[in-house]
Amino acid sequence: MSERKHPDAPEKRKTAVSRRGFIRGVGVGGGALGTGVFEGEASAEPQGAGVKTAGPGPVPITLKINGKPMNLTVEPRVTLLDALRDHLDLTAAKRSCDRGTCGSCTVIMGGKVVYACCVLAIEAQGKEILTLEGLGAVGKPHPIVMAFVHNDAQQCGYCTPGMVMATKGLLDRNPAPSMEQIERGLGGNLCRCGTYIGIRKAVLEASAMAKGGPNA
Repeated sequence: MSERKHPDAPEKRKTAVSRRGFIRGVGVGGGALGTGVFEGEASAEPQGAGVKTAGPGPVPITLKINGKPMNLTVEPRVTLLDALRDHLDLTAAKRSCDRGTCGSCTVIMGGKVVYACCVLAIEAQGKEILTLEGLGAVGKPHPIVMAFVHNDAQQCGYCTPGMVMATKGLLDRNPAPSMEQIERGLGGNLCRCGTYIGIRKAVLEASAMAKGGPNA
C-alpha cells in the first residue's frame, strides 16, 4: 500500500549535495566546512595544490639564535622549544605545561615575546631569536638578571628564564612601566612558587638600571 501524503505537508526539497558527494567531500578536505561541499560536489583538485610542503622526514633548516646562524636537521613537527633544547643544547627555555599557558619556555622571536612550545622550528626560520643564553656575557650579567638576583625574584628557579625573557620584551616595548603595566605585561608567565612581589620589584629595578633604555 502506498503512503498517503497529507495535503498540507511541506514538499521535500532536493538538496544540491548527495549523501555520496557529502561523504566524498569530507574525505577529501577533512571537514565539510573546509571543502565547500555545501555549494556543490567537492572539487576534484585537492586543497593546497601547488603549495610547497616539507617532510614528513627530517629537513635541513637554519635558525638565527642570539645573533648566530645555526644549522640543524629536524622533522617539520619539531617545535622551537625542542629544537633549542634537544638539538642545540640551549636549555634555558624550560618545558612545563607544553600548552602555551605557563610561559616557562618564553623567548623573543622577531622582536615579540613568544612561547617556544607553540612555534614550529621550521616556521622560525628567517627571524631573530633571542634566548636567555643571549643576554649578557660571562662575568657581565644583564641588568634584568642582576635585578632578579637583588630582589630574590626566584625560588625553585624553573620559571625564571621565561620571566627574565618576558621582562626583556616588556622593557623593550615600555622602558618605564608602572606596576599595573608590569602585572599585565607578565600576565602570561606563571610562578608556581608565588614569587610575584619579588619579580615585579625586579622589573622596576631593571627599568631604573636601564635609565629609560631597553638595551642597557
